[in-house]
Amino acid sequence: MNEIKLKLQQIKARIRQAAQKSNRDPESIRLVAVSKTVPVETIQKAIAAGVTILGESYIQEARSKISAASLPSASASWHFIGHLQSNKAGYAVRLFDLIHSVDSFKLAHALNREAGKINKIQAVLIQVNIAKETTKSGIATQEAQKLIAEIGTLSNLKVNGLMTMPPYFNNPEKARPYFDDLRSLRDQIQKNITAGLAPNISMGELSMGMSGDFEVAIAAGATLIRIGTAIFGERN
Repeated sequence: MNEIKLKLQQIKARIRQAAQKSNRDPESIRLVAVSKTVPVETIQKAIAAGVTILGESYIQEARSKISAASLPSASASWHFIGHLQSNKAGYAVRLFDLIHSVDSFKLAHALNREAGKINKIQAVLIQVNIAKETTKSGIATQEAQKLIAEIGTLSNLKVNGLMTMPPYFNNPEKARPYFDDLRSLRDQIQKNITAGLAPNISMGELSMGMSGDFEVAIAAGATLIRIGTAIFGERN
């Protein structure tokens, strides 16, 4: 058994255990294998080992990987998880099934325009800067609902939920309040959806949790966990 397959089995076992501990269905949690800086040959091994979603953070790098003849688009779903500039919106809608990092109406408008050109409804998540860290992207918690309502007016975008990145802690339990806050924000917005938000808004997804804290994120309600190091090892 190759190393990636073994690591993947171990992670999936931990996902099942964390889900069961929280009385959740393990199938409700999807693993995004973060493949930034990972070469195509290694990504091939990951797909062969059972990876079905790959997460990339840089448009130029993702273009070369996704267009590789050995990685047909049908072999995996591609998610964009990094900071996205509006001038790269055209590439993003052509390359990615889900964009995790929408944090402004300017970006949403650009994505909507480019998606319209190819008759696509682009699925997105709203990135929320729960921790108010100046070094990280994301809309402020108090502004998230307004942004989502604005995106509700755009015909070629669909909001599927929220994403966040908490501060790094050696003790993953310290990240729990940030995950809980994102879930609470999602729940509040869901209540307002029933009160009349646009039909292209649904809040089922919570993208949160990485290699060091994904079990805590699962306990808080994560549906998408972004795992890189625990699968591919430390980046150079």
